[in-house]
Amino acid sequence: MSNENKYEIRVMTIDDYDEVYSLWQTIHGFGIRSIDDSREGVLRFLKRNPTTSVVAVEDGKIVGAILCGHDGRRGCLYHVCVDEHYRKCGIGKSMVVACMRALQEEHINKVSIIAFKVNELGNHFWKEEGWTFREDLNYYDFTLNEENITRFNK
Repeated sequence: MSNENKYEIRVMTIDDYDEVYSLWQTIHGFGIRSIDDSREGVLRFLKRNPTTSVVAVEDGKIVGAILCGHDGRRGCLYHVCVDEHYRKCGIGKSMVVACMRALQEEHINKVSIIAFKVNELGNHFWKEEGWTFREDLNYYDFTLNEENITRFNK
């Protein structure tokens, strides 16, 4: 890849699914859920949030992606990733900015990201971009569907 910014950031559609899923599979330490990240799960997410998820495209190839949505009150970024061959070029930051603008247009005022503790690269990125690490709260999960298995890429 050249150092010129030849990439385009655009809204993700379900037509991008196969290529985005393939990208997810290349990301070290990435957790992919069997139901939520299936074509049907992503379609459901994109229908609920039709303008906020993005992909980065260079030379016709998807090189980055973010699932981004909100509940009407708070936005959240999921599965933020950039192909390892295209990192350090501003693609991740450009995608985050595009998501933030889309959330602002929908009158969302606060955004969160959850990063696995072992994701050193991701945690470094969020700190460098000025995101606040929260130590004043506990994050809880409750699993409603035990069949929704998370598989981590190695």
